[in-house]
Formats: sequence, structure tokens, C-alpha cells
Amino acid sequence: MLDIRKLRTDLKTIATELERRGFIFDEAKWEELEGRRKELQVELERVQESRNKTSKEIGVAKSTGVDIGEMLSSVENLSDSLKGLNKKLDAVQDSLNDFLMRIPNSPDPSVPTGNSEKENIQIRTYGTKPSFNFKLKDHVEIGEGLGQIDFNSAAKLSGARFVVLTGPIARLQRALIQFMMDVHVSEHAYQEIYVPFLVNEQTMRGTGQLPKFSDDLFLVNLQELFLIPTAEVPVTGLVRDMILGKDDLPMKYVCHSPCFRSEAGSYGKDTRGMIRQHQFEKVELVQIVKPEESGQALEALTKNAEVILQRLELPYRVVELCTGDLGFSASKTYDLEVWLPSQQTYREISSCSNFKDFQARRLKARWKNPEGRVEFLHTINGSGVAAGRALVAILENYQQEDGSVGIPKVLRPYMSGEKTIHHL
Repeated sequence: MLDIRKLRTDLKTIATELERRGFIFDEAKWEELEGRRKELQVELERVQESRNKTSKEIGVAKSTGVDIGEMLSSVENLSDSLKGLNKKLDAVQDSLNDFLMRIPNSPDPSVPTGNSEKENIQIRTYGTKPSFNFKLKDHVEIGEGLGQIDFNSAAKLSGARFVVLTGPIARLQRALIQFMMDVHVSEHAYQEIYVPFLVNEQTMRGTGQLPKFSDDLFLVNLQELFLIPTAEVPVTGLVRDMILGKDDLPMKYVCHSPCFRSEAGSYGKDTRGMIRQHQFEKVELVQIVKPEESGQALEALTKNAEVILQRLELPYRVVELCTGDLGFSASKTYDLEVWLPSQQTYREISSCSNFKDFQARRLKARWKNPEGRVEFLHTINGSGVAAGRALVAILENYQQEDGSVGIPKVLRPYMSGEKTIHHL
């Protein structure tokens, strides 16, 4: 959520910042709601003052023996007016909050201006793209050929965009997750955390999933709980309604979880294979930091995620998203994109973002600075990395002519020393 004080004092600047990311701020709606709020606030204060004055007059009148019946009636009427005004003001405040909840974050000044992903900027690349002297297969052909990826059984169980993994490939995904968790805990000093995979509406609103992405979420109606689209939601939500001390920061968490997304906004995209699933595994990195440290924290978190791809010896690149491709809550984002030979292109495998105080305002997550002032925290998160897409990248980049798949060296200890995945 944006700082409402800045909207009241510097609306034009914020509107211009938002326009850079393609969002047109509805100034007329804002002025209507804010104007109504001011009117009601002024009227409420006037009636409150009048009631207080009359109450004092009643006290004086009692001491002098003057009839106070008319004054008591006046106080009662004023109290009824206050109740009505408070009810109207609450309704306007609710409308104002709903309006603010739908406004995206302002892009950091350093973010390049652009309209779409075509204008993202490549920052760096890593690794050498593999060359093959045989006909390439995509991960679907490889996995089905090995008898270890089964979309038909998943469709029977659940429907489209689910998968059943069996044998060594299922174990390879588990190995990937364990490897990533070990690196981030032992080498990058993240604290491992386990969280619920079902959360309430307030938690979803806190990180910006609601109301913006309501169509992309799975709601369990019986309990009014949502399946998490990413561990970012419950992990960041841990600091909701908290005031932390300087010694509590930074907080660095790593969490493995399944993720659930309806993919409502991606109809027709990546319908083949495991690129865009309703259920997938991810290792998430979350940092809660002091405001002045969030820029540096984003750079560090991005490098932490890169280490995973480097150890797996997967070619990738880092791109900085332009304003038109930023996520709703993000102020600045780097995407890590892994090379997929079958598509001859890089595909996103991690999105690392600095949200500044946008999520913290929604969560009321604060800290007490050394001067004793209470300020909003900054939040950063990114995948470290998406296990399903890493699995896809390994199957394709390590494929061999006989249909088998090589196992990255760093994963072999998790696979009982095996070097290759063969047909069951």
C-alpha cells in the first residue's frame, strides 16, 4: 500500500511514478473519497465539540440548580448524530482502503521505463549453452520416454496442469529441494522455516495477493482459507502487526512449500508440460530488513539464488524488469531465466523483488529505529529457486542421445551416487 500522507501532499508525483508502469491513477475517484472523508471528519469534530461543550454546561447547571432536561436531550441527539457520522466515516474509510489496496507499488527510480517484457534489460549471463549432435527432446518427451513423468494419470486424479512424477525423477526433485535448502541454510545464513499452506484473507491481503489476484487463487470455501500461491505469503505475514527492535533485524528465512495457482491470467500459455502448473514446489527466500538496507539486500538475495543455478551448471541470465513488467507489489525486480534447449530461449526460474514498505504498510509491520521512532520495514523475496522449473531445465540440458539424463554433480550425493537416470 502506498503512503497515504504522500498521496495527500504530493499526488502529482505519485501519479507520474505510477504512469511510468502503465497505471493511470484515478484522481477523480481519489478526490471524491478524500473530499467526503474530510467533510465527515470536520462535521464529526464539530458535533463532538458541541457535545463536549453541552456536557460541561450540564455540570455547571447541576451545581446551580438549573433545569437540565433540555440540555440532556440535546446531548442525546448529538450522541446519536455522532454514531451516524462515525458509521458514515467508517464506510468512506473502507471505500478509501479498498481503493488504495488496488493501487500498485511505485517503481524505484532506477527501474528502466518500458511497456512490456520486451524492454527488460539483460544484466549478465552465466554458463555455456549445451550443444547436441542428436535430435533434441523437450522435458515431456524425455520424462515420458523414461516412464517417470505421467500427465494422463494426473489428469485422471485432478485435471489439467498437474503431473505425477515417479522413480528417479521424483527423487531428483526431492534432491533438488534438499540441496537448495542446505545451501541457503548452511552457506547463506537463512533460517529454515515451515509454515501453513492454507492462510486467511488478511494474510493474503498483506502481501498484495488480494484483491488484485483473487482469480488466480484457490479458496477453500468450507474454512474461508486460501491455498498459498507462494511461501512468500505466510512467511512475510509472520511480521504482521508487529513492532520489531533493531536487534531483530535483518530476518532471513528460507522455506520449501508447494504452491497453488489457478493461472487464470495465463489462459492458453504453456499448456504443455511442467512450465505452468496448478501445483508446484518452490524454495522461497524472504528477508525483512531496515529501510536503508533493502537495496543491498535485494542484490544479495539475487546472488544467493544464482548460486543454485551455478552449482547445478545450468546456463542462465539475469534481467532487470522494466516498469511495464513489474509485479503489482514490487518496486524493483530481477528475474533469473534458465536456458531451455527445446525452446531455444531463457525462461523465468526465479523472480527477486524489493517491495520496500509496500507490503509492510498492508501488514502493519514496523520497527523502532535507534532514535526511537516507529517506521515501516522493507520486505524482499525471491525464489531460490522454483524446483519444478529447475527439474525441467536439468532434464533438457542434461539429456543424452539414448534417452537417459545425466545428474548434476552436486545432486549425486542426494541420489546415492547415481550419475544417470535411466528408464525404469
